[in-house]
Amino acid sequence: DVVTHNVSVMIVQAGAARQVLADAPGEARAALLAVESTGRAAMTELRHLLGLLSPLPAPGEGAEADAAHSQASQDLWPQPGLGQLQALIDRVGAAGLPVELHLSDVPPGLPPGVDLAAFRVVQEALTNVIKHAGKPRTSVSVHCREGSLVVEVADAGRPIPAAAPAVRGAGRGLLGLRERTALYGGELDAGPRPGGGWLVRARIPVDPPPAGAPSPAPGSSVS
Repeated sequence: DVVTHNVSVMIVQAGAARQVLADAPGEARAALLAVESTGRAAMTELRHLLGLLSPLPAPGEGAEADAAHSQASQDLWPQPGLGQLQALIDRVGAAGLPVELHLSDVPPGLPPGVDLAAFRVVQEALTNVIKHAGKPRTSVSVHCREGSLVVEVADAGRPIPAAAPAVRGAGRGLLGLRERTALYGGELDAGPRPGGGWLVRARIPVDPPPAGAPSPAPGSSVS
């Protein structure tokens, strides 16, 4: 999912550079620098994945093994969280997607898994906007409500017929997000907004519910 997001941004930036290459070389250069930066981020994520699939040899098993460990320590960064949201927003904004970020009452010291899951929800939702709706006005909202972290990504566009799948969000990205949020006792919904556009909403518990409190109805719809 992360690599897909980065490649999508790279495609948008490369297209923007091509369109302004002759008339605005400065803007084209900025777009190409963004492509380079995003490509490096994609390579880092691929190294994370390859490290999981093929663990490195233990240190001390030879010069090549030690060099591999040294390179991995330089390239593999900690997993992102809500603290990196603004950088993500800036990156997709540079690709031409207007995004507003709203944070309120987010508790400090979230569990790392919850922090990462919330970041991935925003990342995948913004990727889907770029891929399927173009560059509509989009808002990202993260707040705490009744002991749960609520993450919402809403866009004001309509799917592009030539690019959108038959059922938007039917790919592996949102399925993976549902599995990730369910792992932490949360749930994720995605669907059209009544006034147009699309809404992705995740709710992940961060505090245990009070004794005797009713559980939220499973599979509640997006409104």
